[in-house]
Amino acid sequence: MKKNKKWVEVLIYLILTLGSVITMIPFFWMLSTALKEEWQIQKWPPQWIPNPARWDNFLIVFSQLPFGSWFMNTLFITAVTMAGTLLSSTMVAYGFARYRAPARQFWFISMLATMMIPWTVMIIPQFFLFKSLGWINTFLPLMVPSFFGTAFYIFLLRQFFLTIPIDMEEAAKIDGAGTIKVLMYVLLPMVVPVLITVGIFQFNSAWNDFLHPLIYLNRSELYTLSLGINFFKSDKEVQWNLLMAASIVTLLPSLVLFFVGQKYFVQGVAMSGVKG
Repeated sequence: MKKNKKWVEVLIYLILTLGSVITMIPFFWMLSTALKEEWQIQKWPPQWIPNPARWDNFLIVFSQLPFGSWFMNTLFITAVTMAGTLLSSTMVAYGFARYRAPARQFWFISMLATMMIPWTVMIIPQFFLFKSLGWINTFLPLMVPSFFGTAFYIFLLRQFFLTIPIDMEEAAKIDGAGTIKVLMYVLLPMVVPVLITVGIFQFNSAWNDFLHPLIYLNRSELYTLSLGINFFKSDKEVQWNLLMAASIVTLLPSLVLFFVGQKYFVQGVAMSGVKG
């Protein structure tokens, strides 16, 4: 019986390993393309290992275009939207989880119902709103909405708050702590996993956003990475090696952030009650 169980586990690990390798093939090909000469990219049969490896393609990416400036633009927008999302969503989620306000359930369900509205429906009204405010060609349309909360993140945080016994908050209030102090010093240290989860979600959303910068940013010095890498494509040709090198540089922060916060990410999703 134990031998059969061991063989089943070995089979499961083999299947998972095979699936992981298959999933990583596009990334390996992207890295291979980034290190090739242009003539090697169209070679048949495909050459997986570049010979010679052109590591200077990554230097060319930064020298040909203001890639460093675009990187800083993207980093700034992402950092502000993460801060705005965590601040607003945490406060709203805490209110839904703890306050027994009239019609609380109705407003919570109404907020969740907004997730059913296709985001494409809101593009034109938002554009005219931000245009009337004079925010076109600024970072404001990309950052300000994050300070009004996001329904999915509020739901995720609320579910986590509900798993925390209320006795700890009541004990802190007896000692004289107000609502803000209870939230900051009692609850937030306990919800670090879900905060990291929300942070990773928002980071990937803002870092990889293409459509919104495309709509609101018309000056090249304001471009983000997702817009800037399109300069390696033209009507006549695509510089695939430089495009892949730029894509890898763009992808690396997301990969690093996920691997660093993977433990908390899994814990945050699991304890919030969200199923796959």
